[in-house]
Amino acid sequence: MLTLRPYQETAIASIYKYYEKNSGNCCVVIPTAGGKSLVMASFIEGVLKAWPDQRILIVTHVRELIAQNHAEMIGLWPDAPAGIYSAGLGKRDAKARILFAGIQSIHRRAAEIGHTDLVLIDEAHLIPGNSSTMYRRFLDALKCINPALKVIGLTATPFRTGSGMLHEGKDALFTDIAYEAPVRDLIDAGYLSPLVSKQPATRLDVSKVGTRAGDFIARDLAVAVDHEATTRAAVNEIIDYGKDRKSWLAFCSGVEHSHHVAQEFDRQGITCRTIFGDTPKDERDAIIAAFKRGEIRALASMGVLTTGFNAPGVDLIALLRPTKSAGLYVQMVGRGTRLAPGKENCLVLDFAGNVRRHGPIDLVRPKRPGEGGGGDAPTKLCPECESIIALSATECPDCGYEFPAREVKIAPTAAALPILSPKTPQWLQVSGVSYSRHRKPGGRPSLKVIYHCGLTSYSEWVCIEHQGYARQKAADWWRKCAPGTKVPLSVDEAIAQASRLAIPSDISVRPSGRYFEISGYRFDPCPNSTPASAPSATGNLAALAGSTRYSPSRTSDGTKAANTSAPAPARTSATGGQV
Repeated sequence: MLTLRPYQETAIASIYKYYEKNSGNCCVVIPTAGGKSLVMASFIEGVLKAWPDQRILIVTHVRELIAQNHAEMIGLWPDAPAGIYSAGLGKRDAKARILFAGIQSIHRRAAEIGHTDLVLIDEAHLIPGNSSTMYRRFLDALKCINPALKVIGLTATPFRTGSGMLHEGKDALFTDIAYEAPVRDLIDAGYLSPLVSKQPATRLDVSKVGTRAGDFIARDLAVAVDHEATTRAAVNEIIDYGKDRKSWLAFCSGVEHSHHVAQEFDRQGITCRTIFGDTPKDERDAIIAAFKRGEIRALASMGVLTTGFNAPGVDLIALLRPTKSAGLYVQMVGRGTRLAPGKENCLVLDFAGNVRRHGPIDLVRPKRPGEGGGGDAPTKLCPECESIIALSATECPDCGYEFPAREVKIAPTAAALPILSPKTPQWLQVSGVSYSRHRKPGGRPSLKVIYHCGLTSYSEWVCIEHQGYARQKAADWWRKCAPGTKVPLSVDEAIAQASRLAIPSDISVRPSGRYFEISGYRFDPCPNSTPASAPSATGNLAALAGSTRYSPSRTSDGTKAANTSAPAPARTSATGGQV
């Protein structure tokens, strides 16, 4: 019997909650190896058992994912009326009530697929941003058959290179994020394997490589990095770092580069094979099976192993492909987050400068179109173990090395907190809380909550008057601070009832991009209060409340968060921290 993890239950509940008041297309964000297939299967089972006449289509672009999602469905619900429509898998069950399909096989066959009530899109970040793609044409055709069609996207990376978040922009298919499970929380809870990153001596020089469509020009990139001496030096370091590790992935900068990396491994006695998009199906399956059995120690590829590739034993990832794509970076590194017996963590060797370019994977967010700026993420190397860590970190999270204290001329402030996501949030005592009305011109007002912690203050915005996910999180926050009271409908009403809000004795703060988020609250016991009970995992899924954090560097109205309190105030996300 498969059992849902708490965040998976919350993800499903958040979908129901979203559609209680919204009619758009929402996204659910679950990290790689976080169990999207099980979330989809459980959600589908719940829908069809409540409304047996519904027709559900699950679409993706990789045959491995089609087979994997179908298998998860049958494993959870053996009698599920499920079928597959995929030329690559040799099946065309067009009339199945639950249909798992490849977009390449069905994008011209909306009429054959027929009436559909709900479409789930796996790996939704791969849908191009414009409105003339095969996905959009197919969905438009389905909507002509059923105007009430709903679309839900599932992804580990809710953004595209060059166009920002999936639910933003003129032609965005999705309208909101219904739920996001933070990868750091899943690692800390033991659901995902920890990642550690080292800075190898070999560096790939891309200073003269141009950019097109938001990433390095592929042809020029291959020319810049594919040099025999560089490849040999990198492979030597991989072998040295990986001597106690069993299963290696190398992400390379082109077909020829991949072959050259594999040849160098073979020359040094390490079994390595290559896989590309045109590798024949049977050959590819055989290579991957041998890799999982440990008969092949390393795989080299350009990027086809970033989607639909499931090898839990991967414990070393070599980044030999520089990228400006935040999504590709997260997908590559995410191949190492699956749990496996005997696997303590996954080592990431960053020859490509991607960790410095994008920061830790739990805090990555892309630039919006037209945003300038840039530069490397502020990091430094631990002199003892060479881990890449926060520029302002006082202790290495991997080996415990304590950095010498900096001489300061003023009292310490929030600037002394780590910039990169620490393993444990820092708890700070709260001396007072203030509330005010905040409004961006043209946007809805929100409740600004400022927590005073000594010399520093931390702010969050509670979106009482917003819709969808933001309103849901505001309601969760209110119930947390004022259990048993009705959630107000306006900011003015909330301020009038502020005396009912319990003041936390402590808040936990952790870095989130350029700012800080409030990730938890502690309340001193009050003899006259009754703690809010945790939602039940049974019964009506719509009664369960989600739990996640919002985009760290923007307010709920879409504006950038900015510091306001002396001497160097930290900021949380626009719509509040995790509650």
